[in-house]
Amino acid sequence: MVATPIGNLEDISLRALDSLARADAIAAEDTRVTARLLAHHHLKARLVAVHEHNERRAADWIVEELARGRNIALVTDAGTPAISDPGATVVAKARAAGFKVVPVPGPNAAVTALSAAGIADGPFLFAGFLPAKPGSRRKALEALSALPYTLVLYEAPHRVVECIEDMAVTLGAERTVVIARELPPVAAISAATASPRSRLRSAMTAMAPCAANALAKARPMPWPAPVMIATRPSSEFVITRSRPPQPKLQARDAPPMAATRP
Repeated sequence: MVATPIGNLEDISLRALDSLARADAIAAEDTRVTARLLAHHHLKARLVAVHEHNERRAADWIVEELARGRNIALVTDAGTPAISDPGATVVAKARAAGFKVVPVPGPNAAVTALSAAGIADGPFLFAGFLPAKPGSRRKALEALSALPYTLVLYEAPHRVVECIEDMAVTLGAERTVVIARELPPVAAISAATASPRSRLRSAMTAMAPCAANALAKARPMPWPAPVMIATRPSSEFVITRSRPPQPKLQARDAPPMAATRP
């Protein structure tokens, strides 16, 4: 399970690069995205698609490959596999078949956004993606509203504004909002001077128009990775998405990643 960059292609560990180089095949959420990552680092590998629509079938194939003594690296488009991304089914089936699953740690969009949000230290709850339909989304937010934790949520870019409006109703308009995009890096600036690589900070009631204005000016991203962080009452939110590819980082010798029998 190899974590990959959340936008900046330099943000990948030497161990991850070595794991990808040594794998007999790479199971990828989107083979086109992973192909760009491999090309950037001058790596070549057999790519096999493993996404939400075929994960169960692909997991069976991976187990068969492991039984033949092959090593498979699993990646998603950005971040850590199986965290609101494909991978959990593959892991479950591989472990059930008696194979060892090795995590290769790396970038995570939620933690990256949280670290730059300026939120007071304390417990947080990761809730993943909110439902896409407005009614279901509001119901989910209502269920979360009473929890005394920072809430880490994911949301699609085109639903950011309406989601903030729902948050103001269900979580309370008195909360402060922080919106961050294109991580890394994140530049802290005011809502009035928001740019595509930015954080917005404002009261909940004022954030929806600020977010709409900033997102309207943003460049299209090669792959979106939106994050929302809702803190405890009287706290903050963060929304982020990926940054375009950056220059290459050379791999060095490092312990390999492999999914093999113990």
